[in-house]
Amino acid sequence: MGRVLSLIPGPVRRLAVLGAHCDDVAIGAGGTLLDLCRRMPGVRVEALVLTGGGTGREAEERAALGKFCPGAELNVRVLELPDGWVTGHWAAAKEAVEDLRAVIDPDLVIGPAKCDAHADHRTLAGIVPSAFRDHLTLGYEIVKWEGDLGQPSAYYPLTGDLVREKSDLLHEHYPSQAAKPWFDGETFLGLARVRGVQCRARYAEAFYVDKVVIGAPPRD
Repeated sequence: MGRVLSLIPGPVRRLAVLGAHCDDVAIGAGGTLLDLCRRMPGVRVEALVLTGGGTGREAEERAALGKFCPGAELNVRVLELPDGWVTGHWAAAKEAVEDLRAVIDPDLVIGPAKCDAHADHRTLAGIVPSAFRDHLTLGYEIVKWEGDLGQPSAYYPLTGDLVREKSDLLHEHYPSQAAKPWFDGETFLGLARVRGVQCRARYAEAFYVDKVVIGAPPRD
């Protein structure tokens, strides 16, 4: 049986995470955040969310990301753009992403994927590479009614404990989403199990990568 090719990056000390809505980052990359932050104590995390500012959802997001980024130097900014109408506020979204870029030169950027069927997600995904031109960017996936799950090319293996912790934290910190039919443990664990199968792990989160520059390790 062959092995899945792995390219292990250097330490992640500075991380930028972006979401169109409160809960996007936690749903799409919560397990990855938990693992990265625990492996690299003191990592700096700059988070930007475009909608939900000034509402109860902002409070949910701040509490959740505090738990999903244990031990991190975390800064969260939540804007007040209208949910579902980010495309019509492109200039404000672009300015916010550029402002984020001005305060951090990240080792890794995590945001929505360009192939996401939700217009808010897709709009933000199109802006991110215009600000973070020379950075490794991972585009996360979110299960939803639109049925836009595709074939991601990058995987972050997770243990069963991490996947269950992610699900528990989502339910604890986003009660406003509990009534949505897809917001349940079966969904979160089921997708993680499928992505685990695809990378020869028990569980995983999957990401889209548009461009990666690789090189050989230095000679001894």
